[in-house]
Amino acid sequence: MTRLRVLAACGLLLLSAGALSAQGDSASMHISEAAAAQQPGLRPGDVIKIDIWREKDLSGSFLVDENGSATFPLLGDVKVTEMTIPQLRASLLEAYRAQLRNPSITITPMRRVNVLGEVLKPGLYVIDPTVSLAEAVGLAGGATQNGTLTGVRIFRNGSVLVNRPSISQTISEADVRSGDQIVVPQKSWFSRNSAFVISSLISVTSIVIALVRR
Repeated sequence: MTRLRVLAACGLLLLSAGALSAQGDSASMHISEAAAAQQPGLRPGDVIKIDIWREKDLSGSFLVDENGSATFPLLGDVKVTEMTIPQLRASLLEAYRAQLRNPSITITPMRRVNVLGEVLKPGLYVIDPTVSLAEAVGLAGGATQNGTLTGVRIFRNGSVLVNRPSISQTISEADVRSGDQIVVPQKSWFSRNSAFVISSLISVTSIVIALVRR
């Protein structure tokens, strides 16, 4: 009788462990889906970088036009601004299954951003939204000798969107979108001419001391 009770208790423990494991897997799945759904969506002006395994002709960078569509090889125009990145990936996987066997697709949304001001190579750059503002400036060659990263500003439609953001923020965290401008300002006059000012002060001090000694 005692052996039967022990076996029954063991059975209950195994069933409980299995139920807890299933609950954990379900919770993990829901968390993953929620995280995927929160990824930033695409907007007109963005670029979609797509890598399809072993299919170089189908891979590449595709511009999202003003209508919110991108043109993909074999598929034509696809409305992409109404989908999250995971939804777009699932849609492309389904569409390409008709032409490819077991397609594997990686999607990276990119922002087309102007990096201007006191940088070595000002211009338009296609930037991964996971990089920092400092790294975005680095793509433009970094700040010039007269530039400073402490006063960076982000412009949208001619107006200042963010003034003096933390340069450690990512493009996504700073809500930088395609068409925005990251502007690196010039250092203050004193910072740019500090060596001259100090030299002048030393010269003036020397003259004053010489006159006093007379």
